[in-house]
Amino acid sequence: MTQEVNETEEDIILAELADDELVEQMHDDLYDGLADEIAEGTQILLDRDWGPDKVLEKALVSGMNIVGVDFRDGILFIPEVLQTANAMKAGMAILSPLLAEIGAEPVGKMVIGTVKGDIHDIGKNLAGMMMEGAGFEVIDLGVNTLVEDYITALNEHKPDILGMSALLTTTMPYMKVVIDELKSQGMRDDLIVMVGGAPLNEEFRKAIGADTYCRDAATAVEVAKKMVGERRAIAT
Repeated sequence: MTQEVNETEEDIILAELADDELVEQMHDDLYDGLADEIAEGTQILLDRDWGPDKVLEKALVSGMNIVGVDFRDGILFIPEVLQTANAMKAGMAILSPLLAEIGAEPVGKMVIGTVKGDIHDIGKNLAGMMMEGAGFEVIDLGVNTLVEDYITALNEHKPDILGMSALLTTTMPYMKVVIDELKSQGMRDDLIVMVGGAPLNEEFRKAIGADTYCRDAATAVEVAKKMVGERRAIAT
């Protein structure tokens, strides 16, 4: 009687991989939501004298770009992307203080919140996580956000983008309340106003005077990078 032997793939030892192989493996681990492996790979690259900004761009942001495309195209779904975002946070926990030390500039800055009367936050949270994964600094105001809270945060943080989310048709009109207040305080032209949520559409975006409507978090990242880049190019 012969005994069947199952061949198992050997565990990958990250520290033994060359830099390019390690970055590629981190992209795979990020895609699979493996937080411990992302933290380990991040530290290995830092120990190899990679700057924190290079680790962020080459290993993490590039990996999140792959995730964003597959989420947009329906290959990945919300639970998987949330796992990916948590893995990204494991790397960012190591990199954030180092990036602050060298004065690294984020891709942009965003204040985001679900509007007054609405306590739904899955879409908002996902958008915030993916924006962070793309290199943005994100200030999350949570749910049921009053116009006063938006204005206070905008004055404090001076972001490039204001993001508002709503899932209920009854709370959608509050977005216009916020935009009208921005206009009355002379702040509207200083901001890119992005809106999102299941019941919204392009027609509603135009009606309330927002700059862009994004149907999902991956689209929001693409649009945000493009619009912030264009505004900064004009400013210089």
